[in-house]
Amino acid sequence: MSTRVIHLPKLERTAITSEQVLRVVLITTTVIVMTLFFIMPLVVVFVNAFRGGLGAYTAALSHPHTLAAIKLTAIAVLVSVPLNTLLGLGAAWLVTRHKVPGRSLLLTLIDMPFTISPIVSGLMFVLIFGSHSLLGAWLIEHGIRIVFAVPGIILATTFVTFPFVVRELIPVMDSLGSDEELAGVSLGAWGWTLFRKITLPNIRWGLLYGIILCTARAIGEFGAVSVVSGHIRGRTNTIPLHIEVLFNEYQTTAAFAVASLLTFFALVTLIAKEIVMRQVHRKNDQDSSVS
Repeated sequence: MSTRVIHLPKLERTAITSEQVLRVVLITTTVIVMTLFFIMPLVVVFVNAFRGGLGAYTAALSHPHTLAAIKLTAIAVLVSVPLNTLLGLGAAWLVTRHKVPGRSLLLTLIDMPFTISPIVSGLMFVLIFGSHSLLGAWLIEHGIRIVFAVPGIILATTFVTFPFVVRELIPVMDSLGSDEELAGVSLGAWGWTLFRKITLPNIRWGLLYGIILCTARAIGEFGAVSVVSGHIRGRTNTIPLHIEVLFNEYQTTAAFAVASLLTFFALVTLIAKEIVMRQVHRKNDQDSSVS
């Protein structure tokens, strides 16, 4: 008995000390990794962006080619994100509210842009709509140009970013079920009224989260857009492509100045994502307390 009294406190102190050491090691490792891979790159981008002074920074952002790249990126985002929002809502509704044959195959097709390399995605559009294809030749004869033009960039961006909205909505709609919607139908609600009054309030945070991710990917998409754009300055270069051109021409300060825009958008996306996640957790906590 005396032996147990003597050694148990030592074992407890040893266990506590080991736990503290493990906690310190994990925290230190996390801080080092975050500093090396996240904080330092951000600092480097902004330091190099303002290396030439505020005048050089504003000159790089106000250059006609930079403004054209910003405009084209905005067009691609403003078209692809709303389109993917509508397509995502329709696909999620179809998968979760109807017993469609080949559901697994449909989910696989939805995930296809995630599994295919963006370069291959862009090459796919070139093979379909390029001048050497039957469809592309016919379109060019009728004055419609897809590849190496704005429509091709929009198509490539839409394809690559398609899964983000639908993949956020499917788990949410699966977990909610269709009881409230069926109750609304029994009370006479149909169509837009049913969606606006019942479905949308329940999925709004998942939908907003998907839109944020879709927008972030659309702004920064490089691979697929690079293949279909043709790298025509002032016409088919988006912001990431314009940064590549500047960097390859050793215009480092201008390249980092334009890159700071993408970095700023990334930080805004992270803040918006965090706000949405807090709202989701708050809603879940409220639902748990009510139940």
